[in-house]
Amino acid sequence: MRMILAVAAVLYSASAFAQTDKPPMVGDKPLVQVKPKGTKAGTKEAAAKPASAAPKGKPQSIAVRLQACLDIDDGTKDRLNCYDAVIPPAPKPKAPKAKGVADCRFLKEEDERLACFNGFAESIPKLPKS
Repeated sequence: MRMILAVAAVLYSASAFAQTDKPPMVGDKPLVQVKPKGTKAGTKEAAAKPASAAPKGKPQSIAVRLQACLDIDDGTKDRLNCYDAVIPPAPKPKAPKAKGVADCRFLKEEDERLACFNGFAESIPKLPKS
């Protein structure tokens, strides 16, 4: 019984000494927190992506991200930028007819690419929100 009380007293006193008011130091400099790399709220890339496109947690599928682009006004450069963020463009001079949504990236003209993405994004069945 005395041994248990002695161990408990040592553990409680160690936790009391571990609490300090000063931040941890590395040499003479305080320890700093590193911010994750990514877009900031004021940049053009962040404005082009809808807020629901990057929630924390598990990554979203391409279908969900394309459907999120449908919330942006149709026929605008912002919607095309949203689609291009999901599937980056790789224009070809003679693009084949798009058989899937990934083939839309090969179209050179922005209007054609936007219409192609719209056609596929609107035909995707709505997924239940989990």
